[in-house]
Amino acid sequence: MPEGLPDRVARLPLRPIDEIPDQARLAFSALPAEVAGPVETAWAAAGRPVVSNAAAHRLDDDVPLIVPEINAEQLAWLDRPRAGPGFIVTNPNCSTAILCLALAPLDRRFGLRQVIVSTYQAASGAGYPGHPAVDLLGNVVPYIQREEDKLAHEPIKILGGRPTISPHCVRVPVQDGHLMTVSCRLERPPDDLDQVADAFTAFAPPDEVAVLPSAPQPTLCYRSEPDRPQPRLDRDRGGGMAITIGRLRRCSVLDVAFVALGHNTLRGGAGGAVLLGELLASQGRIPTD
Repeated sequence: MPEGLPDRVARLPLRPIDEIPDQARLAFSALPAEVAGPVETAWAAAGRPVVSNAAAHRLDDDVPLIVPEINAEQLAWLDRPRAGPGFIVTNPNCSTAILCLALAPLDRRFGLRQVIVSTYQAASGAGYPGHPAVDLLGNVVPYIQREEDKLAHEPIKILGGRPTISPHCVRVPVQDGHLMTVSCRLERPPDDLDQVADAFTAFAPPDEVAVLPSAPQPTLCYRSEPDRPQPRLDRDRGGGMAITIGRLRRCSVLDVAFVALGHNTLRGGAGGAVLLGELLASQGRIPTD
């Protein structure tokens, strides 16, 4: 294993890569970023497809960064000539996945220019053991290491080179569910908010994604109540894979504002990675013999 491996990973019963059974056809990686880089590269070089939930390769030019409902077509990069059957495909940061699913309908209908987003991120987003409860109880931590950088850059790769994003990320005393307030400047501002609401409710993934076992139906849930979404009430929609949108209104600085919520460890983590693995399997990109 790489030098400097964190103690919490070194204690796990990991096997050297050359001892991994040949029948292992797909690798899911949720390693710390400082470990994931060389390990995932080694797996791919050994001929394994790798679905990574780590940050190490997300912005690499030769690694697709995929939210299946939004940019599944970017998996076509894997059809280019490669040295072997192995490859790395990445799942985005948890907040990025939630934000991009909320932005994609607006980008497709109106075009996006600028986004200001503030995320209120659950304690579980820090991983285990995360923040001590005493640090969060009755408190808000106004800094999450590297989170704002991820949220500023990853959506641009997913949404195709746009928009400009100004993020603010804080940790709040909530167990699960990342909530975010979003304001957007649009290329073609709508005549009324009903058009924006329709963009959310009409959003649908490609057919090849909609039929996958982990795909939620619907992908986005629009709520008209003034006090929704809320983590306790809405994070588990679609088995924790759906995104809930609410508090849609005009923005006095940009064009429109709304609130989005998603389950960070399901939609933004393990569930999103499994959905991506299902998509690879459905496209015949995982060896079967």
